[in-house]
Amino acid sequence: MRVIDIARQQAEEWRPGVRTRMAASADNGAAQLCMFEQWCDPGHGAPTHLHAVEEILHVVEGRAEIWVGERREILTGGQLVVVPAGHKHGFSNAGTGVLHIRSTLAAPIFEAAYDDKRETPRRWVPGA
Repeated sequence: MRVIDIARQQAEEWRPGVRTRMAASADNGAAQLCMFEQWCDPGHGAPTHLHAVEEILHVVEGRAEIWVGERREILTGGQLVVVPAGHKHGFSNAGTGVLHIRSTLAAPIFEAAYDDKRETPRRWVPGA
């Protein structure tokens, strides 16, 4: 068992208006999961992308427009969506305050392929 003090994990800006803090990953001992939190300013979030593994997007606080394929939904604090592996998806802060969202991937390393080719295909790797 390994105890991780999430508050001591450093947050980083992944893109303008989006701050990310890794909680559990290969970097701190996870073998099958990656869990991270994001704080997104209004109008910001994650552009359309996909992962090779399943993902849970859990809105902790705020209002998020989340899309999977062609389907779009507005989620608020306490709601989540399960994104199947290989399905294009994304989200944006649809509210006026900061969106706090927690994500869990069924892999210990974050990897994504983005529709927008200006985005880095592999966004986070331990020790990078």
